[in-house]
Amino acid sequence: MTYEEQLVKKSLLGDTAAFEELVAQYQNKIYALAYRYMGNEEDAYDMTQEAFIKAFRSLRSFKGDSSFGTWLYRVATNVCLDELRKRKRRVLTLSLDEPLATQDGDEVEKEIADTSPTVDILYEQKEFSLYIQDILDEMKPEHKNAIVLRDLMELSYEEIAEVLDCSIGTVKSRLSRARTVLRKKLIDRELLP
Repeated sequence: MTYEEQLVKKSLLGDTAAFEELVAQYQNKIYALAYRYMGNEEDAYDMTQEAFIKAFRSLRSFKGDSSFGTWLYRVATNVCLDELRKRKRRVLTLSLDEPLATQDGDEVEKEIADTSPTVDILYEQKEFSLYIQDILDEMKPEHKNAIVLRDLMELSYEEIAEVLDCSIGTVKSRLSRARTVLRKKLIDRELLP
């Protein structure tokens, strides 16, 4: 049993010092992940705290099928994504009928340019996303995981190696193979020149 596994086992038995040691071990990595999602230090700090609170409360759901680090990354990713979804739902409402007051007391009418993409562009983007998803679904899981963690989640090679429990060289090899497959399939479907 590894030292980390011992800490997890002690944490499950209520040893908060053991969990604090796990926090110390992963705090910087989880913060880096949260920062990538949230884009600023304050939110990243908050999401890091939330991730560890959720991990502590959900520790009994950790089955040991993957490493603790991998499980913790999933918890942190879900915490960040949940927060981003909540923020999308919060909509600022503004009346378009009432004029805005400027600092010098004048009133100006509101004009809002329509910057939304056209139906054709939305359709093409959706179709392309579906092609990419189909190609990813056809890949071997180890290649798919590597490309998703690197290109979508923007993790470093070191972080990916930790999550996938393999060497950095293996991560680079899997990424190379995944990108080759992706490029070939996009060319086959005439989506790349």
